[in-house]
Amino acid sequence: MQPPSRRTFLALGLFTTLTACTASVGDRRAGPTPTRDPDTPVRLRAVAATDLLLGAYDSLLAAPGAQTALLQPLRDDVVRHRAELAQGLPTASPSPTSTPSRSLPTLPELALQEHRTAEAHLHDLDEVSPALARLLASVSACNALHATALGDQTPVKTPDAGTEGTPATGAAAVPALQTALSAEHAAVYGYGVVGAHLPDDPQRTDARTTHAAHQARRDTWQRLLTTLTAAPTPAAGGYQLPFPVTSPTDATKLAVHLETRLTTTYADLIATIPAPYRLLTATALRESTLRAHRWGAPATPFPGIPD
Repeated sequence: MQPPSRRTFLALGLFTTLTACTASVGDRRAGPTPTRDPDTPVRLRAVAATDLLLGAYDSLLAAPGAQTALLQPLRDDVVRHRAELAQGLPTASPSPTSTPSRSLPTLPELALQEHRTAEAHLHDLDEVSPALARLLASVSACNALHATALGDQTPVKTPDAGTEGTPATGAAAVPALQTALSAEHAAVYGYGVVGAHLPDDPQRTDARTTHAAHQARRDTWQRLLTTLTAAPTPAAGGYQLPFPVTSPTDATKLAVHLETRLTTTYADLIATIPAPYRLLTATALRESTLRAHRWGAPATPFPGIPD
């Protein structure tokens, strides 16, 4: 239902004045109380945090000798974050309204601010609508990527959250958890191929580390499904590769493909998985975002969400 227009409010005010003699206090107070959108306060907090980031970027970009090539693309991402986070807010302008910070921040301080913003976006993930949860998790992953680009290598802390839920919630989570497990089965297989085609150098070491990380994530989904008395989907005997892999270049390209596909899978799952499991899924989305970029994928302001 559309909200009343100003003319409607004026008409209602006139009607109340004319009938005030006959209407009792109880009558005037009667009527349903409009419900407040639970997403609104979360969006407002997210926009406020984003405005602080924009102020820090503007201060650094205005300083002599600013590292424009590094900072401007990151700021552009934050502008897009703000526009999406402000959707539906009657009091928030869709365009940046930040003011430069009073004191000039350093690059490490800006990196820390990006890091803290990434963490802040996850605090209300289990309280918001599925669409906003997906957006917040994606923006948080991008903030973490920004922090890394600015030199902060500290892992983002995910708020503590139980994954027990209710029996009904657990049962509803099974299809999404099976999807996540199947995606990790494919990633484990794919990284076996990646490692086999890389030379014995730091890249192969990175591939082995990532292979082990996907095995650990696979095991996490398997344990959750077992806890819910659901039989985990077994791995297939083999998986079709998206293209032939015959060289180190192909292997690196495959790693990018695997992680990029995972970001899409996990971003979509956040919008469908029950709330108690969103934080785990957001963590998986962030990890794949960082790995994809490390393997050479181009940065995107909304990891896992196609433009």
